[in-house]
Amino acid sequence: MWKRDESVRPPAGRDAGGVQPPVPPAGLPGAPAQGADIEGRRHMETRDVVNIGKSVVIKGELNGSEDLTVEGHVEGRIELKDHVLTIGPHGKIKAEIHAKSVIILGEVTGNISASEKVDIRDNGSVDGDIVAPRVAIAEGAHFRGSVDMQRKAAPAPAPTAPKVEVKPVPPPAPVQPSKAGV
Repeated sequence: MWKRDESVRPPAGRDAGGVQPPVPPAGLPGAPAQGADIEGRRHMETRDVVNIGKSVVIKGELNGSEDLTVEGHVEGRIELKDHVLTIGPHGKIKAEIHAKSVIILGEVTGNISASEKVDIRDNGSVDGDIVAPRVAIAEGAHFRGSVDMQRKAAPAPAPTAPKVEVKPVPPPAPVQPSKAGV
């Protein structure tokens, strides 16, 4: 396995040209977590985040158990039941989406279902229906569709049947032969 020579490694927090990379604004994927130092190293819990780049095109079904950031194109279905899906500013999605939380900075055409929240940011665009308990649409965002913000209801108790008392029916009395005509 190849290992970079430590003597040619750029100073910590700087690229090969000696320029410090920009730090994304808080709340966006790739931003330092709370408690991170100036170089962006995380001192707190780290979460796995998968990035799909601008040049990537996916047609089909995307399932995962990690947070996902999409900058490319996806057509089909995206399912991240317990994780966050972020559609980056260059992302173009034509899919049915099911996730814990969805943050939209790019374009989505299709229905979105989230168990926690859907957040359409400044230049984000959604053409489709949204089902989520919380929905945020920023000024400057585009949305065309319907919103269903029903909260998760506690499971309804199973209906109980009314108590019916059942009494045994006595057997019919034996038939006695008649003595008519004797």
